[in-house]
Amino acid sequence: MEHTQNHHEITEIKETSIFDYYPIFLIAAYIIAVAAINNFHNGQMQWHYFMNQFMAGFFLVFSGFKLFNIKGFAEGYATYDLLAKKWNGYGFIYPFFELGLGILYVGFWFPLTTQWLTIIIMGFSSLGVINSLLKKQNFRCACLGTILNVPLSSITLIEDLLMVVLAIISLCNF
Repeated sequence: MEHTQNHHEITEIKETSIFDYYPIFLIAAYIIAVAAINNFHNGQMQWHYFMNQFMAGFFLVFSGFKLFNIKGFAEGYATYDLLAKKWNGYGFIYPFFELGLGILYVGFWFPLTTQWLTIIIMGFSSLGVINSLLKKQNFRCACLGTILNVPLSSITLIEDLLMVVLAIISLCNF
């Protein structure tokens, strides 16, 4: 599938390589580095705070990419998300869910509610990715909006499920 302004259109499929995921790896590396630097004190890592700040960075950065072209994101997201396929409005709301989660994580506000919301939202989001992967459908991942062109793959699933796992770990630490 080639990237077009209307990236949700399916065109000829090209084989992907690890280099197609470079934008995601670079963004993740930056978020990890900032969270690690902020939480390494007196020779020890403050893991709970690191996870919280990593999740904040993830949600804030990824929602920002989606909001650059929210219409394009909503169209792309509707190609594989279960709810966005049925109701187009969900694709317009979803980036604000991520933005809200990012703000809640940054402020350490309502941590139990934030963790549960993360599990529900990201867990549900992963179902659409799993469905598309099982059907071997080839779409562009809407996770970085329309700014960066990344294939929908197991990397996308790992992102969603990583947030679920980190939220569960945080819940277990309360």
